[in-house]
Amino acid sequence: MRRPFALLAGALLVAAQAAPASAADGDPSFTIEDSRITESSGLAASRQHPGVYWTHNDQDTGAFLYAVDSATGRTVARITMTGVGTPRDVEAIAIGPDNQIYVGDIGDNDGVQWPYVWVYRLPEPTTLKDRTVRATQYVVRYADGSRDAESLVVHPTTGRVYLIDKQEDGGHLYEGPATLSASGTNVFSPVTPIDLWATDAALSPDGRRLAVRGYFGGILYDWNDGRPKRLERLDVPLQQQGESVTYSADGSKLMYGTEGTGSGVRAEDAPGAEESSKSPSGKGTSAASGDGDGGEGASGNVKLGAAAVAVVCVALFGFRRLFRRR
Repeated sequence: MRRPFALLAGALLVAAQAAPASAADGDPSFTIEDSRITESSGLAASRQHPGVYWTHNDQDTGAFLYAVDSATGRTVARITMTGVGTPRDVEAIAIGPDNQIYVGDIGDNDGVQWPYVWVYRLPEPTTLKDRTVRATQYVVRYADGSRDAESLVVHPTTGRVYLIDKQEDGGHLYEGPATLSASGTNVFSPVTPIDLWATDAALSPDGRRLAVRGYFGGILYDWNDGRPKRLERLDVPLQQQGESVTYSADGSKLMYGTEGTGSGVRAEDAPGAEESSKSPSGKGTSAASGDGDGGEGASGNVKLGAAAVAVVCVALFGFRRLFRRR
């Protein structure tokens, strides 16, 4: 989502950015090379195409999804969704059971109080090439009124869909029906507070951990059967405008994305991955980064520099809150 403050703070953070994290397991860090991808707002690791990540623009000229090869950063397929109308503000993407792709058209770029938003579902193609795929469109509304959201997760076993609304003082995890209906309205209800201004979230491949990220940090939760319990603050890499997070397919890494042309996707070790080696996709769990303005965890010097920049960011954040319009 477009946030002038986030872009300004992000520019400061880039100055303190560290070297790429190692990727002994999982996939390495990479740069998205496709010039058509200018506002990568969601990220999802393919489970049937090793090393491939699905992404999309915040707003695009059509209903497009892009499959990016992490080995080269190049787009290996562009999917045009049909059956969904004209997307408004696509903010999130996730992979559910049976290699189904879920897309969250759940944002609010223009400050409009939408009475409903949309979730799309489509099968991930077994062969990667440019093609058109028909998607199922689900109408979603919140039990407690309109919300701006940028986070969508799908449980890897049950297929249940969850959203997290985006509020500066923290939002809530919203739970959808056990099975989404394409013929009626699907009501999502709040179940648990989330202590973060969330820009994306991801469930570990084994469904045991929930990673939630914001612009400057993240939180790891125990999934706890859909009633998450906070575990720890997490080290989120410093990025220009931190918008997305996903687990690598083996669960050993958290992959963090940002908006912008030629944007980078950073690989970080997923906390607790070695404890969850049994998962639907192979290796296990993980999480997103810290809920403070954390560094990258690779170097004390990097963290020291990041802390200095963070002081400026916090000051800017307070200034913005003072003058924000509500």
